[in-house]
Amino acid sequence: MNILILTLGSRGDVQPYVALGAALRARGHGVTVSTGRGFEAMIEAQGLAAAPLSDDVRSLLQTPEIQKALRTMSGKIQAWRRSKGMFRRQLDEMWDVARELRPDVIVYHHPKGLAAQHIAEALSATAVPTALIPAYVPTGAYPSPALPVANLGRFGNALSHRAIGRLISLLLSGKIDKWRRERLGLARTGPRDLFDGYVPDGHAVPRLHAFSRHLVPPAEDWTGREHVTGYWFSDNAADWQPPESLMRFLDAGPPPVYVGFGSMPAKDAPRLTRIVLEALQSADERGILATGWDGLETVDCSDRIHVLDTAPHDWLFPRCSAVVHHGGAGTTHEGLRWGRPSIVCPVFGDQPFWGRRVMTVGAGPAPLPQKHLSAEALAGALAAVRAPSIRKRAEEIGAAMQAEPGAAGAAAVIDSMAAA
Repeated sequence: MNILILTLGSRGDVQPYVALGAALRARGHGVTVSTGRGFEAMIEAQGLAAAPLSDDVRSLLQTPEIQKALRTMSGKIQAWRRSKGMFRRQLDEMWDVARELRPDVIVYHHPKGLAAQHIAEALSATAVPTALIPAYVPTGAYPSPALPVANLGRFGNALSHRAIGRLISLLLSGKIDKWRRERLGLARTGPRDLFDGYVPDGHAVPRLHAFSRHLVPPAEDWTGREHVTGYWFSDNAADWQPPESLMRFLDAGPPPVYVGFGSMPAKDAPRLTRIVLEALQSADERGILATGWDGLETVDCSDRIHVLDTAPHDWLFPRCSAVVHHGGAGTTHEGLRWGRPSIVCPVFGDQPFWGRRVMTVGAGPAPLPQKHLSAEALAGALAAVRAPSIRKRAEEIGAAMQAEPGAAGAAAVIDSMAAA
């Protein structure tokens, strides 16, 4: 099959889809990954074709408007108003890529690639919906990860999922309908479930969920349409050569604590860095600080602290004692995959949800929101993850995660659709 994968966002929104693409390629399919600029090398390293869109997410995250949107409601409203032209351009660019490629199947990251089901309709192709977070199928088991609450009761939990889905539909359906008519020549549809997918014969499309059932158990009120495969991990360590300075640091003492906030640029990186350094000193821990996308400031290295830009998590995390991070779905799964306790310092979105899940399964302490983070609180969390009970639980979850089918299982589901 000729398969197009559509996703948008930071590295955490792209890397799992590259892993899925590699699993599909291993089954003999031709795979193109279309996402924002800056990920071409990662995509092509797996033998996949890259079809970059014009947006550069890293540059976008550095703008004052997006910085404000990450942290305040007024910022989110302003960013939404200013994003209307960008949204239409993204739809047009996705259509241009698909029209040239003529895929048999479009695998899309919801809601980042929601143009897919309309493009599939125009091309008589199949659109397979996928998600990295359990946010788009209503359940009474837990509230929508978009909300900063732990439990609303079964009725309230289910209602929260429906409300978020309805809000997304109301915000986007009018724009999508106009685009369908003007660009694709399709009839108006009105409000619809944007996580439905599309298949020409009208049957329901399987929906793929790339999270671990050992972190979020599949909801008992879901139907057989939902496939929870486990996270789609990429194994990058085999081709990565660590710097000699990093190897010397690792060899010079006990396993350090990893501290990194991925694609989350800090509101005040110097302040956040000071808090981290003070907490590590107070807890008598060595640390590796990953500056990432300006989440932490570069400081002088020593026998206690090593600073790097980034490193493959599947290489580095097994060599660390614990992982301090922002709570992105990918980093959360990667840390636990290697049996390492996690301390989650969330900023926004689904990050508090993953922090609560880590705490609930016993693999780390309560999340510490970055806007309230202190050296004292972080030092206390570092002391807490030394507890044998937390370390044992993290190791148990890691072993269970590594047994999940992950990207290979998701690729098998997509294959079975073609055979049906």
